[in-house]
Amino acid sequence: MKYVDEYRDGTLASRIAAAIAAEADPSRRYSIMEFCGGHTHAICRYGIEDLLPANVDMIHGPGCPVCVLPIGRLDMAIDLARRPEVILCAYGDMMRVPGSDRTSLTKARAQGADIRMVYGSADALRLAQENPDREVVFFAIGFETTTPTSAVAIKQAAALGLRNFSVFANHVLTPSAIQTILDSPEVASSGAVRVDAFIGPGHVSTIIGSAPYERFARDYRRPIAVSGFEPLDIMQSILMLVRQLNEGRCEVENQFSRAVTRDGNAKAQALVDEVFELRDSFEWRGLGTIPDSALQIREAFADWDAERRWQLRYTTVADNKACSCGEILRGAKKPLDCKIFGAVCTPENPMGSCMVSPEGSCAAYYLYGRWRDA
Repeated sequence: MKYVDEYRDGTLASRIAAAIAAEADPSRRYSIMEFCGGHTHAICRYGIEDLLPANVDMIHGPGCPVCVLPIGRLDMAIDLARRPEVILCAYGDMMRVPGSDRTSLTKARAQGADIRMVYGSADALRLAQENPDREVVFFAIGFETTTPTSAVAIKQAAALGLRNFSVFANHVLTPSAIQTILDSPEVASSGAVRVDAFIGPGHVSTIIGSAPYERFARDYRRPIAVSGFEPLDIMQSILMLVRQLNEGRCEVENQFSRAVTRDGNAKAQALVDEVFELRDSFEWRGLGTIPDSALQIREAFADWDAERRWQLRYTTVADNKACSCGEILRGAKKPLDCKIFGAVCTPENPMGSCMVSPEGSCAAYYLYGRWRDA
């Protein structure tokens, strides 16, 4: 297949759904976690869960970079933006995420902070060149997919001698999150959350490849299918996982072979390794503090590290007690299990990040009408 519409063919989707129904053993349950928020949105948008037999459960994982960023890190960015000499550049999906006292970047901008929405690090770099009398800080977030672009911006700033540009790095790592889920009491030892298999993230895997997941298949006995984002991609990945579980196999299968290889993008990996190094620990919303789960800027590029330049210090901030974002990110709850979903918490009045981000589970349920299932 060459065109997007072919990956959305309803007749083919019905055939794959029939194959899943035929091969799913009615005497057992299949609990499959899609890690990536992009997969969650595709599942809701195309009604994929409605095509599955009742004993195939989809569990939504923590693969939304906006959602897993803890409130304390957002507060650091807001405090930085309030400095009169600073222009803070952020992605649009971060703008309305509520921080402490429900203050967001949007509210801070309304109160006078100079906060600019950008499409990427190149926009922030250009702003620094156009405003030599201001300090331009790029609020960098994301998994392995967006990390290379931050590395490029830092290297370009160094090459240009651009001293009024810095990066507030909040890049996190997918394998660490998967291991934390598997090691958590909720999943391990037959806990409250059952995860039999994973749909591996597609975009992340274009960078890191499929090889980093092999240890989870081998050591934790969980099949993984790296998937694309179209409905037929996801349906095929579910069928691959059902077959693995039926046959007692635990392997990493690459459904997204048109974009993902086993070893990934070596050039991007080398670039990231040149600019970034592992942090000792990093706090994730919902998952807690995870060692070696995020990146920080290396000493060689310290002049472009906003945390060093501004001596930023992180403080843990508790989530809103009424919001179930943390449990939703761990797979312990679904959006409809949250008592304030669709009532107090809506996209116009978000109480947590899962309702704001375009990759958040709550936003997907609300946007595509899954709340009507209640």
